[in-house]
Amino acid sequence: MAMFSLAALTVLELAPPEMIELAARCGYDKVGLRLLPATPGGVAYRLMDDAPLLRATLQRLQSTGITVADLEVVAFRPDTDIAFFAPFFEAGARLGAKHILVASYDPDLARFEERYRQFCEAGAEYGLTSDLEFMPWTSVPDLRTALRLVSDLAHPAAGILVDALHFDRSRSSLADLRSIPTDRLHYWQICDGPAERPLNTEQLIHAAREERMFPGEGGIDLVSLTKAMPDSLTISVEVPTVRLAKTIDAEARARRALAAAKVIVAT
Repeated sequence: MAMFSLAALTVLELAPPEMIELAARCGYDKVGLRLLPATPGGVAYRLMDDAPLLRATLQRLQSTGITVADLEVVAFRPDTDIAFFAPFFEAGARLGAKHILVASYDPDLARFEERYRQFCEAGAEYGLTSDLEFMPWTSVPDLRTALRLVSDLAHPAAGILVDALHFDRSRSSLADLRSIPTDRLHYWQICDGPAERPLNTEQLIHAAREERMFPGEGGIDLVSLTKAMPDSLTISVEVPTVRLAKTIDAEARARRALAAAKVIVAT
């Protein structure tokens, strides 16, 4: 039976304690928490620096039975220092998290690969996998690049994170997806988007971070993608809808996203 996680980006206006309570009410099994921003100055809830918020989050996890699937976002840049993440790892271990979302904005892939190796080794000490998300505007733009890096690394904590939108926009193939060893896939993200792909990087980023579609309401072949993914993986429901959020509250959006994801999986 599929396990569903409420991704941070779907309800980013909610702090972790409120998000966990909402996830429980809506019928999710897990949550993903954003402890680090996707971009400098972006929204994040730094539980490693906020002891009262961390305590409240742990209390909600215990009272609801919700668990933490993943932590985000570790964005590697040319000046990234692995030592910086020690408090992040420690918070993740206290939360019982399983996975970390990793992205690369370092144009020097050899340098990124070495730092990613160090990161995987450090995170593994806390029971965390480090899952590389490929996105068309990053230094790891597609599935083939991600697979090459993770295969070269050969570290058991290294994984590939497949996001339905990025999979489609990067023109990655189901054949490439099926070639990934199953132990390199730890969880994946579901959403939808228009069949027509954005024309430029700015549009790609805007759609990905702010205006996705609920599963089944767009033009991405989610049924084929779902069939190609191992049944045992947690499905992270990541559907940011910034415009809709102006008129529809977080709970209504989270319920709609989960219901839509379940229809795709059942199909």
